Amino acid sequence: MIYKTLSFCFVFLLNLAVVCQCHAQEVEYAREVIATLCSELMKGRGYVGNGDRNAAEYLASEFEKAGLKKYAKTYFQTFTTPVNSFPGNMSLTVNGTMLKPGEDFLIDPSSPGISGSFQVQMLTTEDLLSNGWLQKIKDASSKFVGIDAFDKTKFSADEQKRLNEIISFLKYGKDNPAKGTLILTTEKMTWSVATELFYKPALIVRAKSISLPITTLEISAENKFLKDHKTQNVIGYIEGSRSDSLVVLTAHYDHLGMMGRETIFPGANDNASGVSMLLNMMKYFSNTKPAYSTVFIAFAAEELGLVGSSYFTSHPLFSLNQIKFLINFDLAGTGDDGIQVVNGKIYQQKFDMMVRLNEQHGLLKQVKIRGEACNSDHCMFYAKGVPCFYIYTLGGIQAYHDINDRAETLPLTDYRDYFALLIKFIQTL
Repeated sequence: MIYKTLSFCFVFLLNLAVVCQCHAQEVEYAREVIATLCSELMKGRGYVGNGDRNAAEYLASEFEKAGLKKYAKTYFQTFTTPVNSFPGNMSLTVNGTMLKPGEDFLIDPSSPGISGSFQVQMLTTEDLLSNGWLQKIKDASSKFVGIDAFDKTKFSADEQKRLNEIISFLKYGKDNPAKGTLILTTEKMTWSVATELFYKPALIVRAKSISLPITTLEISAENKFLKDHKTQNVIGYIEGSRSDSLVVLTAHYDHLGMMGRETIFPGANDNASGVSMLLNMMKYFSNTKPAYSTVFIAFAAEELGLVGSSYFTSHPLFSLNQIKFLINFDLAGTGDDGIQVVNGKIYQQKFDMMVRLNEQHGLLKQVKIRGEACNSDHCMFYAKGVPCFYIYTLGGIQAYHDINDRAETLPLTDYRDYFALLIKFIQTL
């Protein structure tokens, strides 16, 4: 009896060791993928220095290693999109103080390039709400207009709406006579990318980086508007035991790229982490044949407005009616507070199944439900009637669309359990 008990314990510990080793390998591979996608070679996976192309080629090589099949001669589905980029000089000096791009200031992603020294005409919220700004900018054709930082919560809803309308006009209005706009902020420095080019440059400056009043600025910002930038989705699949229906797993690999020659937005959590989950799924199912043929799609141009997934759903490589279920991974790098499931309220039975699996196996802290939201690539499929979830992790670091979303600080807090839950969920579909 003692011998049998010891034998059982030995087998149990051996199996536990194997499981732990597999989990360690998943996290190790995730960190490798994230570090690669956030490296200088990838240039933020945007539209400077072929960053998006470099990332796509890396993903295609990983698909090839795992033995994924192609729908055509290549893993790439190419398309074009307009995009504004900033590949050259990017410097700003305010009142004689040189500011750091990405940390102290941002240029609006729709801005044209500009270079020179300018006086600054400052405006207060009182000016804006009293229409005093109209007279102050009347003769500002050679100046920048500056707007003081303000606390939105101190204004009524109508006042906030009025302030937003005026600031939008100053930033983007063709009839604004000023050379450009400088807006002071106390909020987090969050950037984005744009498919349009507006008439005037606009700058966002961190209020605590400068001293008031602002009187002068010197700027050198080079832009390049790419009317037909060529980019690509990366697509492959693994044949399952059944090919009448498909499970589709997706994640976008693009990010914001660079703001000038030196400032990179790495995009570790958004969305190198989601891509790492996609590739970990790929490795798992390449070694463990899935019940259903499984498609892996890494989308380009999500940050431009879901452009890559929109193109795919308009030019599908297989019938969208074949999709049994789709799961989109975006922001997979934390997990301190569990996960959020977009469309959980729409596909309640599938959500409830995920919750049961999580409880049965004691994995994540919580699996939270959410309704529909068009906030990632799943949206384009959902609009076509494809059943789908978009899942993202909760808690942990707050880096998002900024220069601090880096591979070395991404915790991957509960990555192992998140991966384990997804595998169990997919195998139960």
